[in-house]
Amino acid sequence: MRTTGLAASLAACTLAYAQADDAVSLKLSHAAPVTLNFVNAEIEAVARAMASMTGRQVVLDPRVKGTLNLSSDKPLSPAAAYNQFLGALRLQGFTVVESAGLDKVVPEADAKLQSGGVTADIGAKASAGNAGGGALGNQIVTQIFKLNFESASNLLPILRPLISPNNVINVNPGNNSLIITDYADNLQRMARIIAASDVANGSDLEILPLKYAIASDLAPLLLRLIESGSTAGAAPGQTDTGFKTTIIAEPRSNALIVRAANPARVSLVKSLVARLDQPSVQGDGGTGNVHVVMLKNADATKLAATLRAVMSGEVRAAAPTGGAPGSAAPAAAVTTGGQVQADVATNALIITAPDPQYRQLRAVIDQLDARRAQVLVESLIVEVNATRAAQFGVQWQGLMGTLGGTVGLLGTNFSTGGTTNLIGLSTAAAGSVSPSAGLNLGIGSQTNGVYTLNLLANFLQSDADTNILSTPSLLTMDNEEAKIVVGQNVPFVTGQYTNASAGGTGSVNPFQTIERKDVGLTLKVKPQISENGTVKLTIFQEASSVDSASSTAGLITNKRSIESNVLVQDGGIVVLGGLLDDKYAGNKDRVPGLSDLPLFGGLFKSESRKREKTNLMVFLRPVVIRDASGTDLIANQRYEQMRNLQLQGQPVSSTTVPINAAAVMSEAVPAPTKPAAKPAAAQ
Repeated sequence: MRTTGLAASLAACTLAYAQADDAVSLKLSHAAPVTLNFVNAEIEAVARAMASMTGRQVVLDPRVKGTLNLSSDKPLSPAAAYNQFLGALRLQGFTVVESAGLDKVVPEADAKLQSGGVTADIGAKASAGNAGGGALGNQIVTQIFKLNFESASNLLPILRPLISPNNVINVNPGNNSLIITDYADNLQRMARIIAASDVANGSDLEILPLKYAIASDLAPLLLRLIESGSTAGAAPGQTDTGFKTTIIAEPRSNALIVRAANPARVSLVKSLVARLDQPSVQGDGGTGNVHVVMLKNADATKLAATLRAVMSGEVRAAAPTGGAPGSAAPAAAVTTGGQVQADVATNALIITAPDPQYRQLRAVIDQLDARRAQVLVESLIVEVNATRAAQFGVQWQGLMGTLGGTVGLLGTNFSTGGTTNLIGLSTAAAGSVSPSAGLNLGIGSQTNGVYTLNLLANFLQSDADTNILSTPSLLTMDNEEAKIVVGQNVPFVTGQYTNASAGGTGSVNPFQTIERKDVGLTLKVKPQISENGTVKLTIFQEASSVDSASSTAGLITNKRSIESNVLVQDGGIVVLGGLLDDKYAGNKDRVPGLSDLPLFGGLFKSESRKREKTNLMVFLRPVVIRDASGTDLIANQRYEQMRNLQLQGQPVSSTTVPINAAAVMSEAVPAPTKPAAKPAAAQ
């Protein structure tokens, strides 16, 4: 029998009905099986029936609309019936998310945003049946898989196609885990795949001692032979190195430490070592071999001198202290000491020595030829100058009349603080002398068409502030001096000579000698890195400038310099020193007695005061850079900083002056990746 509608759908189930106040209520025994026969029933009605059947609290999202066809051929338990209801919703694009005892029917695309169940610490070790935390198969949950061996980033492209389009899978690289939100039954399948993939790879460490070959020479050769074929066939974008063969040379015991992806690869390495670890063919009775060592970082000339000093010390130590004079034993020790020569063109060492001594020298070379750390020294040089000056003075002159042809003159005349005196201004030609800076008040009179200055009052107050900020930075290798100069190359006359003519009427062949010196900012730094991270800095800093004043002997320069040795931690800030200069100058011209009058004393004096303060501080911050990535990071930061300054300094757009763009550095291009190694046969 097939019926439609809510009443017919509920009648199809094996339910007990009770009617009160003309309303139908359903009562269900959870243990009793039910038979489902919903045909074109509204989803809301079916959900209400399932809620009554299972005792769950079921609510519907307003966007959940449509009908369901849900039927069963034989009676089902309420749990199985509810799971079949979830499967029917899944086919319609809806699902149920459980949160705090409430089952919410929502669109599948929004299920991952709801606060559903989250299960963690299952990982690949747990059985696949535990995935989903016991949720029903058609219910969406979130599962966290923590991996022990495999990289989560490597499994991501494998598992992503197996996830429903509306659900997600993410990687947490911090703890190497996968976070998957999907249906519980699909999570069980994912758990089986992850458990099969997250297994230990790679063999245990193998130590292969060598008898004749040098471990430092043999390790890169074996890596090139072993990995040449696999590297060429690697997948694009593969960055995980967990499965690659690792061969490390141990110079002290002259052995190789091997770790490979599988025992077969280890056996291949062992067979190659057995073939290559053979005594060298010597035609001179074994007295010595010639070896060429290509250096990566060290300077061949300097390293050769160091090795020769080491070898001579070993020879002296090997020479016997006793024996009869003229014994040939010391001479024999010297002849077997070996030789070290440097080839400058290829930066290589040519060593002639027996195998035991060559192994010792090679161990020393490997340690000295390591990549040297670099130090970025960032400096901050701040100089602040503040000058304040004040000046006040009154000058006046007046005729007192005539008496018997004598003219009387009364007045004051001062030149304090560079003020031009009153008589000088009155008698000077027009335009040749001007009053002092500041406010000038004057009173003059005209006599026979000539103006005469009778009174001059001068008021002046000046403030001058100078803030000089320099931020030079230097990048240099450990224990190497670096220098930066920012300024001018100024000529200084050191001597001059003129040959007078025979008649004394003139001079001929005049000449002078000039020495040029750098004037400006100079910073010299020599860092030395210790093992505990402390940086010793040998520093010389100088700030110089040409003074505006000059002398008959030549130019006058202002110079402030610091020379010191300091210790500072990597990345720490140290202050080298400071110069605090505070100057005060005061000058007063006055008429004795009259200048002390309470109100009129100012008419009989002139006064100036000046205070000048200078503060110079130097700060340094060394940063140790130990690898190429650190150097690239610093370079990219400085490059982008300069480029941003150029972008910010673009001119304002103008139509009258049609030059609206300034030069801008191009965007930083990432360093090219190293191409894959060619197979050994092709090399």
